[in-house]
Amino acid sequence: MAKILVTGGAGFIGSHVVDLFLAKGYEVVVLDNLSTGSLSNLNPKARFYETDICNPEVRDIFAAERPDYVSHHAAQADVRLSVTQPVFDATVNILGSLNLLECAREFEVKHFVFISSGGAVYGEPERLPCAEDHPVNPICPYGAS
Repeated sequence: MAKILVTGGAGFIGSHVVDLFLAKGYEVVVLDNLSTGSLSNLNPKARFYETDICNPEVRDIFAAERPDYVSHHAAQADVRLSVTQPVFDATVNILGSLNLLECAREFEVKHFVFISSGGAVYGEPERLPCAEDHPVNPICPYGAS
């Protein structure tokens, strides 16, 4: 069966996604720095690496694990923190994601799925529900990143 690497897999949403992938028979590798996630959320059937997506060590994990797919949930998602520390926000959300994308390219990952929070991207919605073609108007650094 295929191997899926899940970033943020010890978080609330990511851990449930990990459970679903395992139930479907996939081999699952989790990367999480545990800044907002918890070991208690983590399914023991998943292989776990405690690391940040910005860490150059991520490349070594890709080299060792050779995932077929990536499901990317890790992010700095605290809106207030994004306002007070926009450089940190951009480092995690932009450069961390680029680090993962570069590893995915280098190790020929078949599919990379980026999970995003839509509300912060659209700002005050013109219409509900927001469709993918809704104009973007982020109102904070997190939404922009």
